[in-house]
Amino acid sequence: GVARQNNFGGLFDSYAIRGFAGDESQSSNYLLNGFSASRGYGGARDASNIERIEVIKGPTSALFGRGDPGGAVNIITKKPYFTNGGELQLSGGSYNNRRVQGDVNVALTSKFAARITGAYDEGDSYRQYMHHKTYTISPSFLWQLNDATKLSYDFEWVHQQVPFDRGIVAVNGNLYAIPRTRFLGEPGDGPITTESFSHQLQMQHSFSKNWTVLLGASYRTSSFSGYATEAENTTSRQRFYTDSTNLSRQRRYRDYNTTDLTFRGEVDGKAETFGLTHNLQIGADWNYFTLDTIQNRFRPPSVAAQTTLAAGNAVNVYNPVYGNLATVGAFINSLEKDEEGGAYLQDMIDVTGWLKLRAGGRYDHFDQIVQNRIGNAFARQTRNAFSPQLGLSILPTQSLTLYGSFGKGFRPNIGTDANNNAFLPEKTTAWEVGGKLSAFHNALLASLALYTMTKTNVLTADPVNAGFSIAAGKARSRGVEASVSGKLPYGFRVDLNYAYTDAIIDQDAIDPNFGYSLHKGDQLINVPKNSASALLFKDFTLAGKKADIGAGINYVGQRVGETGYRNASGAMFMLPSYTLTRVSASIGLTEKLKLSGEVTNLFNVTYFPSSYSRIWLMPGAPRQFMVHLAYKM
Repeated sequence: GVARQNNFGGLFDSYAIRGFAGDESQSSNYLLNGFSASRGYGGARDASNIERIEVIKGPTSALFGRGDPGGAVNIITKKPYFTNGGELQLSGGSYNNRRVQGDVNVALTSKFAARITGAYDEGDSYRQYMHHKTYTISPSFLWQLNDATKLSYDFEWVHQQVPFDRGIVAVNGNLYAIPRTRFLGEPGDGPITTESFSHQLQMQHSFSKNWTVLLGASYRTSSFSGYATEAENTTSRQRFYTDSTNLSRQRRYRDYNTTDLTFRGEVDGKAETFGLTHNLQIGADWNYFTLDTIQNRFRPPSVAAQTTLAAGNAVNVYNPVYGNLATVGAFINSLEKDEEGGAYLQDMIDVTGWLKLRAGGRYDHFDQIVQNRIGNAFARQTRNAFSPQLGLSILPTQSLTLYGSFGKGFRPNIGTDANNNAFLPEKTTAWEVGGKLSAFHNALLASLALYTMTKTNVLTADPVNAGFSIAAGKARSRGVEASVSGKLPYGFRVDLNYAYTDAIIDQDAIDPNFGYSLHKGDQLINVPKNSASALLFKDFTLAGKKADIGAGINYVGQRVGETGYRNASGAMFMLPSYTLTRVSASIGLTEKLKLSGEVTNLFNVTYFPSSYSRIWLMPGAPRQFMVHLAYKM
């Protein structure tokens, strides 16, 4: 139920959960140790300091505030522990990719520990001119003040350099007309540089065995700067739509800077009233976010005025000749300031041993000011929202849980309408029923979920005022998710997943980006109706050494590749379905030395994980391999 989305030239982690993806101009909603960390432009995340990733399905606004009803991702980072240890890993593979990753933990005293993780990652790509460098350093500290109180601090610095890449084009609907390696930007633009600094401070105190309090603060800055040449999407300015050969391109200089400050507190506890057990979560948070945006650009004129390739900053997609770096002019210079505060209460009531009831809600206050510094104009919106959530769990047996849930949520829309009024926020409603099975002492785990979700106040084109939007659209997603995982005889482990996702436009409208007519029932972009995966692992002993081998298959069904566009036959532009296979293996050479490796896209399938339009089409990676040598201290 998680689908890849447009990745902003390779600089975003973007996905849709259960069909809804949020704001396409921002990274997808994810949390870092419970703090919002997706806003800003810090580049794609590195995995060197990740302990685990939690995918939270269903509406989360009742706990975390703004968000989409499909769910959220919470990344848990590695924490210090009170023994000395660590690991050094060297990796190398296809396209000159090499990586050094380290993890060192030191118990300075019986009460104070420090851990530092980091990585240096550099290499090329199957895509031409795509050379990347990433530096990551993440020190963290844990202080056990006493048996009931601990204090932790986590820092993260990530510096990334990689060219901006919108991918390839489909020629008259043919996705395979040009090689997936071809770069249609300008190598002379150089890399985009992203950088982020993150600080998190948290204190946890246990008043008793039943009650704890968590207090925390997070401060994060990010920056994004550099030049990029990318295809022009407007039909009247795109020569490629006329001659199917020459691609008209914009050139942009972006300089984005963000700050994100959050304070939060939560009390968790258990109480008895009238013979009922209440498991309570009571919390509040406050956030202040700023986005400083400077963007200069060159935009090609109308097709009729593009009498030369240079006039449209165009390139021949079959035989590109690079070197034209168009001069950019002022386009956007704005400062956005968002302030949000919220409070929430959740209560899981143990009505009986087999019946549990969950009820709660969150109240949010949102205030935003956007200053357009070019015209010295201001737009402001102030919104209040209440997000309730209800759930019921029935346990017919110790192994089986049946449940149902209901929740509402919201997400502010950014910008103003033709009358300079702020848009109403998107509002969502979600229903879900399902069951979970745990059998044979947790050797077999299975789940089944059925859900339906609606979203209103989606931005669509204003039918009266050209070039403006209104918050009047609707979308709906419903589906089924099933999973089975477990341990099999003879050392096998298996994980099976299937999702059916029917995510559609639920009301006729006009697309605000391209102006195409949207019809009720049109599928949402990049969301397959059917997706599935199967993973199989085998643990064994080879020459007295512990080893394992694994294989995985991932299927992604057909998806819409451009919102609203229809070809001459009336059919939508679709990305074809694909099936990818990967294999992995590892062996412990000694107690401290481990050799491992994997091959992805084993059968070298040509596929397209996502797109934004017919001319922003991202091809997937061909067959690649990586080998790792890890030394455990």
